[in-house]
Amino acid sequence: MSIRAREHVRRMRGGANAHLMLGDDDGYWVVKFRNNPQHARVIVNEVICYTLLDHLGLPVPSWDVVEVSPELVAASPDLVMEAGRDSRRCEPGLHFGSRFPVDPVRQAVYDYVPLSLLRELVNLEAFLGMLPFDKWISNANGRQAVFFRDRAKDWLRPGEERWIAGREISARSLVYVVNMIDHGFAFNAHRWEFAALPEQGVYTRREVYSEVTSLDSFEPWLSRIVDLPVGVLDDAYKRVPAAWYADDWQALESLLERLYERRTEVPDLVRKTKQCSVDPFPGWALTATIGARAVGGDA
Repeated sequence: MSIRAREHVRRMRGGANAHLMLGDDDGYWVVKFRNNPQHARVIVNEVICYTLLDHLGLPVPSWDVVEVSPELVAASPDLVMEAGRDSRRCEPGLHFGSRFPVDPVRQAVYDYVPLSLLRELVNLEAFLGMLPFDKWISNANGRQAVFFRDRAKDWLRPGEERWIAGREISARSLVYVVNMIDHGFAFNAHRWEFAALPEQGVYTRREVYSEVTSLDSFEPWLSRIVDLPVGVLDDAYKRVPAAWYADDWQALESLLERLYERRTEVPDLVRKTKQCSVDPFPGWALTATIGARAVGGDA
């Protein structure tokens, strides 16, 4: 069962030419169309990644398949795709939608917050889960995140106590949180291939890694990736509408098989991140590194 779009709101920024739309559930959805300028495969990538991130317990918007009718396209002159000098209409049909995290009429969402607020995010540790994830999926784009205010009760476990900047956060407090978005360039976008570059997956604001002291700093997410049940990938496969990959079903199966095999390489990929031109983990001391295997210090 999919969401039906009933109103076009505005075009979003970004190369995929996503559009913000109001759904028949009264929610706002960021819709990436199958005929986007990047490639039809990028919305397949979104479904795979969102399914995996749900399993890993990392903060992402809810997602669904969004149906856009021919009548809505015809009645919405701004439903267009633009890439350079090229312009074409958005196609009706089934497309990928991620739910906008707040009501955009009443509340702001930011793609940047100052360092003082970044350090006070109630779920700042999510960046430590996203780095091994982005290594695993070979994310060819920079890590994309959005920030907004929400009630702490929706982000704290029952009975959990949390202190930020020396003050206790109550369940009713308004706090800043982060959601991880935009996974279309997983698997090197439409190429469906993998790389192992030290810089890959590192968030530009490296202050989020200030507490990293060992490989254990990336738990529990690192173990959840390595120990991933194969059924999670099977579930991702089943969630992708067949029309999105057309005759590429063998390529999709091959991609998921390689992704499953690659999961055991992720700890070494994380270690290699210390080979970046600027070490993002200065608090993690390795006395020596041979290939991808740490010797001495912390392994």
